[in-house]
Amino acid sequence: MNLSPDEWQAIWLTLGVAARAVGCGLPLAVLTAWVLARCRFPGRSLLNALVHLPMVLPPVVTGWLLLILFGVRGPVGALLSDWLGIRLVFTTAGAALAAGVMTFPIMVRSVRLSLEAVDQGLEQAARTLGAGPLDRLLNLTLPLASPGILVGAVMAYATCLGEFGAVITFAGSIPGQTQTLPLAIFSALQVPGGETKAAELSIVSLTLAVIGLMIAEWMNKRLNMMLGR
Repeated sequence: MNLSPDEWQAIWLTLGVAARAVGCGLPLAVLTAWVLARCRFPGRSLLNALVHLPMVLPPVVTGWLLLILFGVRGPVGALLSDWLGIRLVFTTAGAALAAGVMTFPIMVRSVRLSLEAVDQGLEQAARTLGAGPLDRLLNLTLPLASPGILVGAVMAYATCLGEFGAVITFAGSIPGQTQTLPLAIFSALQVPGGETKAAELSIVSLTLAVIGLMIAEWMNKRLNMMLGR
């Protein structure tokens, strides 16, 4: 496999974008999953629908909505640009945002299922022993839900590696800045005789995806064994 420096750069960029997407999105996903799993309030069903909307919308539509919100003239993008000098559209940070939005439901779903599997009787017992809400959350609930949290993060990371539609719509395909591995494969297919190069990059993408899935499965089994499940 003879990859050019630009193609290696696309691979490393993909890994970095996925890391930023998961690293920034996981804390919010844990908070959202906890709210959906443990709180009852008007509008909970609507929040749940909004959280999972990227799973059912075409990725291009999600990218277009991000353009509307975070573009330089969008309601959020204009504020970020004017107040903080931050521009997300057509940047590496924008690619991470698009990938993070697309994989956010995966993390929330995994964490929520893990939180709902935690025996609330243990939390009740801890409360009777004087443990406060934050103490119970940090020392009991989250450790017991850690398999779902970590597996959700790994699955989201692996999914980010293959995200295409939202990234190309919101961040574009700029070599060295936003051209991730799926976009590099697409670009190779647009060049006459580029099928061989696209096949090589596809093998890299397939390998990364399989590794991610195997790590997620291993972590799930390992953590469940540590928790005695």
